[in-house]
Amino acid sequence: MRPRPLVSLAPLLAPLALLALLVACRKAPADGSAPTPPTVTEASADLLFTWIDAAGEGHVEQRAGDVPAAARDSVRVMDPAHDAPADEVWLADLRSAGPTGQYPVRSIPRAEWEAIARARRDGGALVARPAASVAPNASPSVVIYGASWCGPCHQAASYLEQRKVSFVLKDIEADGAAAREMQAKLAKAGRPGGSIPVIDVRGRILVGFDPQALAAALSAPL
Repeated sequence: MRPRPLVSLAPLLAPLALLALLVACRKAPADGSAPTPPTVTEASADLLFTWIDAAGEGHVEQRAGDVPAAARDSVRVMDPAHDAPADEVWLADLRSAGPTGQYPVRSIPRAEWEAIARARRDGGALVARPAASVAPNASPSVVIYGASWCGPCHQAASYLEQRKVSFVLKDIEADGAAAREMQAKLAKAGRPGGSIPVIDVRGRILVGFDPQALAAALSAPL
């Protein structure tokens, strides 16, 4: 069986996960101060952890402990309940915890995080796809949960475009509500996630881009 191309999520999605996409507005402290970075320990399981492998592919985990040792120096953290400041992301160093067991987390510009991904990626940066490819007033047949730098996410979108299948591409890193929406669908389907894209084909949940599995889901009776 040919290995299916995917980007491990946590969570993307994660991890994604998939978490930043169920709330439409950013949450900020009532006093107007900057949002507080999430507390991260080895046992943290209510966040999404995005790490970049040596080939530049992104993976999303739902547990800090699942991030491999070689990638723990720069890990993006997404909190499903609280977004990072505008145009910034939270970056954790999971190599060494402090006396209380917490890992250091800091806020960096989103452009700096994208530069980290590009530096580890072969072939350069991916061009972000439109947020949607659906005709006005039409209901999408498919929802793709992914990220702008995720190669298999773009492959899935191109596959659907070529077959003129209406779809929406939701970026779980840019939209916290979409990340949480993805996680909720994974949980309902009993799927562990761990990779992006996560594709919802009329309620059928696929993890990773497998053309044969996607074709089967599209042709399945409603």
